[in-house]
Amino acid sequence: MNLERLEQTWRELNQIAYSDKGVMRLAYTPQERQAVRRLAAMCEARGMSVRMDASGNLIARREGKEPHLPAVASGSHLDAVFEGGSYDGIIGVVAAFEAICSLDDQGIATKHPIELICFACEESSRFGVSTVGSKAMIGELDIDGVSGLQDRDGKTFREALAECSLNGWPLTEAARSAKDLKVFLEMHIEQGPVLESAGIQVGIVHGIAAPTRLQVRVQGKASHTGTTPMDQRHDAFLAAAEIGLLLEEAALAEKAHGTVGTVGACVVKPGAMNVVPDTAELKIDIRGTDVTSKATVLNKLYAAFRYVEEKRGVKVEWTMLSDEQPVLLSEDVLDSLERSCRSLGISYLKMASGAGHDAMNMARRWPTGLIFVPSKDGVSHHREEYTSWEQIGVGARLLEEEIKKWAVVLDADGRPLNEEEEGSQPNQMGESA
Repeated sequence: MNLERLEQTWRELNQIAYSDKGVMRLAYTPQERQAVRRLAAMCEARGMSVRMDASGNLIARREGKEPHLPAVASGSHLDAVFEGGSYDGIIGVVAAFEAICSLDDQGIATKHPIELICFACEESSRFGVSTVGSKAMIGELDIDGVSGLQDRDGKTFREALAECSLNGWPLTEAARSAKDLKVFLEMHIEQGPVLESAGIQVGIVHGIAAPTRLQVRVQGKASHTGTTPMDQRHDAFLAAAEIGLLLEEAALAEKAHGTVGTVGACVVKPGAMNVVPDTAELKIDIRGTDVTSKATVLNKLYAAFRYVEEKRGVKVEWTMLSDEQPVLLSEDVLDSLERSCRSLGISYLKMASGAGHDAMNMARRWPTGLIFVPSKDGVSHHREEYTSWEQIGVGARLLEEEIKKWAVVLDADGRPLNEEEEGSQPNQMGESA
């Protein structure tokens, strides 16, 4: 594996939409699509076939000796949050690309095809809905629910796709058969402090916490700040603040289960210093790997809505943006990753992911593995996000090892070098072969 080339690929892609404030490659913007096209050109230069599906996912394929077999897939995303970091998502894309380049350098042929997948709209920053591309790929995207969603400028999701020349509506055309892939592998920065604190080289993820997201509107009554007594106000902002505090209380009560709740956005209107706010619009995110615990927090949030309505004389309306279920990843892939770590001398920790990833959707249809590399100080979604190239290289070596194992390396006579391992791996439906 050529770590200098890996870093150069990262730098070339990250030149697009980067500034001293961070990365601004929002989903389906010209900048994000430019980065995807640049990646496509890199893949084509390597002799890979490239296609774009209806949702904007880029799929680049290195053919195997038996093209009819299910492919071994790896990748992540290139879109970013507002003023985001330089490692989130893109590291998984460039590591998968470098693994394929490394196979080419070594003249390695594989029995199964290998695919690099760059997913569209993994981040929720623009439209409030995440992992759109992977949901579309497994045929579980709520198309009616997302089509009318708007960004900060009032542009709808469907309009944004049309501007990108993604006119393959409906997005059901992006769905793939369960027979298409043998396994999916994703490498990602941890986005938390656990690995760095423990001095561990990689994390092997066994489960992914799924988000429940709501858009909430608190309707109060505007009035003059100087003439309206405090006990006669219907302040939408204070009602929203109380909802946030009650959400925090509910999540803290579930600390043992790792469930968290966040008010990530609050827009107060009319926004004048001398007017009591009449409207507050919130975006709320609840996450956890324990289904019962997450439901407990959500129910307490609903109770908070009713309590605040009665206490403060406001009206609370809400829309469920998404309610996803936590995902447990394939035990067969977990075991394979552990074996590879031991053979390569890599220290590892089996852990849960508090953040959502495309891997959680892919796991609903195909055996899936997720590899974490450390994040300095646990910082993510920020321009100070950082992972050293030494740490990235360790994860990339593990990823390459797994790709070779699952794709089945062939000798000069076309015979499998790891045929015994192949026989112990699950088939594309996740069952023992």
